Amino acid sequence: MKLKFVIYTFLVLLSFQAISKPIKNRKPNFIIIYTDDLGYGDIGTFGNPVIQTPNLDRMASEGQKWTNFYVASNVCTPSRAALMTGKLPVRIGMESYKRRVLFPDSKGGLPESELTIAEILKMNNYQTALVGKWHLGHLPQFAPNNNGFDYYFGIPYSNDMDRAKGLTYESMFNPKIEDYNVPLMRNSEIIERPADQNKITKRYTEESISFIKKNKDKPFFLYLAHSMPHMPLFAGKDFKGKSKRGLYGDVIEELDWSVGQVLKSLKDLHIDENTYVIFTSDNGPWKLFKEQGGSSGLLFGAKGTSYEGGMRVPFIIWSPKNLQPKVEMKMGSTLDLLPTLCSIANISIPTSVVTDGYDLSPLMVHNKDINPRNEMFFYHATDLFAARLGDYKLYYLKNNPIGYPEKIEKLEKPVLFNLSLDPSEQFDIASKNEKIISEINELVIKHKASVKAVKNNLED
Repeated sequence: MKLKFVIYTFLVLLSFQAISKPIKNRKPNFIIIYTDDLGYGDIGTFGNPVIQTPNLDRMASEGQKWTNFYVASNVCTPSRAALMTGKLPVRIGMESYKRRVLFPDSKGGLPESELTIAEILKMNNYQTALVGKWHLGHLPQFAPNNNGFDYYFGIPYSNDMDRAKGLTYESMFNPKIEDYNVPLMRNSEIIERPADQNKITKRYTEESISFIKKNKDKPFFLYLAHSMPHMPLFAGKDFKGKSKRGLYGDVIEELDWSVGQVLKSLKDLHIDENTYVIFTSDNGPWKLFKEQGGSSGLLFGAKGTSYEGGMRVPFIIWSPKNLQPKVEMKMGSTLDLLPTLCSIANISIPTSVVTDGYDLSPLMVHNKDINPRNEMFFYHATDLFAARLGDYKLYYLKNNPIGYPEKIEKLEKPVLFNLSLDPSEQFDIASKNEKIISEINELVIKHKASVKAVKNNLED
């Protein structure tokens, strides 16, 4: 019996060494969890008083919570294009007034000439997967499998598309599965239509964990792009009716459960210390839908606007042993993820790829007190709506603050806010800050000179 125990212990140690040595020398894994229309004030760690998000709260306390983090657009398609390429959507024809996002009858998509973060990582021996919503073109040439993803499981566009004729605004509040003929796909095959959206968050989670387990011994990139909480809302049976925040809260609490399952799988497989997990949203909350839309918290504006509430999003990054836990108040953007993740993995970005992103790893990973991103440009479709330099944000246009219906107007005089003192954008300080306005205007002139007209991929 003793001999058997000794042999067993020896084999276990050998097995552990065989596993742990490659992990130590292997490139890190990356997981980006991208929610749809989740607002700045929709999770506990960002101030929601009733929605319970214990997994995200723990993720933030063990990792880093960034409070000044932006997406590059206030609606789905261009925001996702920016995440994938590190470029402002206007540079690659993914912004438009005629059609702000791609639809089931759209003939365009993410330009085939653009190199995505998935393609760059794949070139460097990463296993790659997209689980969830794509929304960068449903035709074969624009599909995830042609943009660097080895595996795809999800829906090609928003969950409210392919809708039945005659549906009204009111019908969105009590949706039926059959009202939205959205296909659920595995790679290029439709496996269910309409997708059963009551089960979709659970299925995304299961597919994600399956991919993680399958690739635990290899470097991998998982892009988990949840369909929720985009309207219409659907929640699983274990979550429906549980939250004090109603159906919207049910949906967020199920998303939090999903995050917990992903983190648990990493710990169970002993790869948590070699994995970076990011949680964020594609834009602000869809306030058009009132109590079934989300919250911008203390921020002004919503989805469809380039005010803070439309483009500043919750951002958490977690990686045990690799990140010093903190609340980071310096600026960052989803534009920065491509160069930052490549830097963390010691991967050289091809010289042909010029992004609008900054490498945040000195601040994020090495804890150096620097601020690589000190400016941000806020577009509404193809027009520059506002620009931020340091703490100051200058507006050139105005809009309906809930985004829908859109009402873009040019301001008679630019409006200026100090976002450190006034994150809710209530107090215009333009009249006393001519020098700051001049500095921002100079920055904008240089920026506009760098934006060349390109073929629009949304207006077909």
